Amino acid sequence: MPVKGHGPGDLTDSSAGECEGEREPEVGSCPHRRMAQESSGNLSEVRARIGASHSITDLARKLQFYDGWAQDYDQDVAALKYRAPRLAVNCLTQALPGPPHAALILDVACGTGLVAAELQARGFLQLHGVDGSPGMLEQAQAHRLYQHLSLCTLGQEPLPSPTGTFDAVLMVGALSDGQVPCSAIPELLRVTKPGGLVCLTTRTNPSNLRYKEALEATLGRLEQAGAWERLVAQPVDRWELATSALEVAPGTSAKDAFISGIIYLYRKQSLPGRGSEAQSPLPAGFQPSK
Repeated sequence: MPVKGHGPGDLTDSSAGECEGEREPEVGSCPHRRMAQESSGNLSEVRARIGASHSITDLARKLQFYDGWAQDYDQDVAALKYRAPRLAVNCLTQALPGPPHAALILDVACGTGLVAAELQARGFLQLHGVDGSPGMLEQAQAHRLYQHLSLCTLGQEPLPSPTGTFDAVLMVGALSDGQVPCSAIPELLRVTKPGGLVCLTTRTNPSNLRYKEALEATLGRLEQAGAWERLVAQPVDRWELATSALEVAPGTSAKDAFISGIIYLYRKQSLPGRGSEAQSPLPAGFQPSK
């Protein structure tokens, strides 16, 4: 949902690995992105709107906000130079084996379909999406990028898919206070095939640091439990344009400043000696962070 990204020169490596240089499709090959870029709202109004969304920590209010924002969402995030979907998809697809048309991919908190547009531009066509906002799903349906769309409030209900369904699962821009709780991360693992990939993003600006800390604690416990292995933890300096002076470093102008973010990529482990349908990635009694 509301975040942004940057170009390859802004990636800085962590010890976990890195996504290599971007292989970005031409804008003309991605009509959903082109539409967003052709129409951007007044930047000050966009900053105010997205800044307001960052401050909403109640899930019901956040979903209501997204319903009202859905029609303007694409043009607003384009105005804030939102490229996290492109960066995340680039990171995922470099690690995903096999031909694109064969991969079944789930886009969690899919919004209007920005991630799906990037995937489709790279030849990935078996795309499912879920979101908690009916307004966002209505826009996604209009863009005709997904084979299947479902309404699901992750954190309050399970994903509407059997265990071990997808070759890859993405969640781009929805991991923050008032959106998807850290406790929902194991549900992403559940629907991923053994050996499949999970790609996640979150902001690392000041207002989201407490959530990021809880998120990384959950990710780390799952790795220690043998549920998955981390392939990438990629810091991104230029995630999206800052929405206020509170989100930038002291002495920096908020006018052209970017906030930072991070991309995570994990591979779900296979448990030896058990059928894929019976596998659970979670140890008994596992308690993710809230």
